[in-house]
Amino acid sequence: MSDAIADAKRALRAELRERRQILSPAAREAASAGVHAQLDALIEKLGVRSMSCFLSTTTEPDTRTFVAAAVERGIRVLLPVTRADGLLDWSVATPDLDIAEGMFGLPEPVGELLGPIAVNDVDLLVIPAAAVDRSGMRLGWGRGYYDKTIGSMEGCPPVYAVVFDSEILDDVPSDVHDQPVTGVVTPTQTLVLAPVRR
Repeated sequence: MSDAIADAKRALRAELRERRQILSPAAREAASAGVHAQLDALIEKLGVRSMSCFLSTTTEPDTRTFVAAAVERGIRVLLPVTRADGLLDWSVATPDLDIAEGMFGLPEPVGELLGPIAVNDVDLLVIPAAAVDRSGMRLGWGRGYYDKTIGSMEGCPPVYAVVFDSEILDDVPSDVHDQPVTGVVTPTQTLVLAPVRR
């Protein structure tokens, strides 16, 4: 990655992180309800029976209420667990989910680990992002876990990033290893941005 791209990514991430920090509790609550409704509609539309999702941090658009409701509906939800080698293990979400702090201070499930290839048979991937541009290019938080996961999947299912409305940008800095997403879910809308890869 060139220094200019790395610097542009760092600066944009810092700006987005700061914007998320200053959101009011009321705005967070509204965003949580909106994301839950948008994700419900998406899984209904796609006929999802098995998916991956992530456990949101306090500054991310909330996915936890959605995960709990999806499990209750009988949907198999795989949650990521970070590994030192840059890959993700997966654990099945349960109604009585135990959560611990993962390798980077992120909330992760405590339970049986299924290994990186467990995600290969899901109908939908729902992943975090700092921002997404209108061509479907995703700016992550800089560790590359999801780019590696998406890039290694044969017959990758639809991939939707969850962001706040203001984080859909005209353009995000990207490099060759960065993977585009199929679409984006925000508190107010779900957009298809790029074709599903096969």
